[in-house]
Amino acid sequence: MSEAYFPVGPGLGLEENFLSLDDILMSQEKLPGRAESTLPRLAFALGQGAGTGDSIPEGSNLEIPLWLAKGLHDSKRRIISVELPKIYKEAWRTVFSADANVVDLHKMGPYYYGFGSQLLNFVNPENPEIAQTILQASISTNRFRRIMDSSQNAYNEDTSALVARLDELERALFRAGQKGLNDFQCWEKGQASQITASSLVQNYGKRKFTDMDG
Repeated sequence: MSEAYFPVGPGLGLEENFLSLDDILMSQEKLPGRAESTLPRLAFALGQGAGTGDSIPEGSNLEIPLWLAKGLHDSKRRIISVELPKIYKEAWRTVFSADANVVDLHKMGPYYYGFGSQLLNFVNPENPEIAQTILQASISTNRFRRIMDSSQNAYNEDTSALVARLDELERALFRAGQKGLNDFQCWEKGQASQITASSLVQNYGKRKFTDMDG
């Protein structure tokens, strides 16, 4: 019997993949912002009005879902302005630079990497520093390597405490590593006829061929 849903990986860039449940959930994360002009009939949708026809006055502070902030943000028309969430500000970037391995990313933001990448859609002088911090947190500190090493050395063990500090992308990597290890163990014991490529590898291959065709 085939699966009812085949997981689709996140977009991992400036644009979401709306076939991905992770990206759909990530797009609901809220950004602090400010109304630079009156926003007609949006008060109720943003929890600031009693009726569907209420408007948000100019100058109001907002908590805007990412998907709506991207739709309203226009540097020329100045409809809204967007502020950085605290975990992407300079103080937290300093913490990540010191040692990203000690940070509980899931507590600070379950979609730290994906959400941070989406922030680059908004005009902000700190964008280069944000991009560098995201890259450093994942690669320069060997955080991803430690995650994969842990996934390969925790066979048949309780890993709940281990993954509690990971963001959703890191958890997906950990699960992929665990699945690969489990599949190999089954194959080694003669319980599987062949080893198949992980869905992450298959999706990457499909994306690569699509880019080549374009």
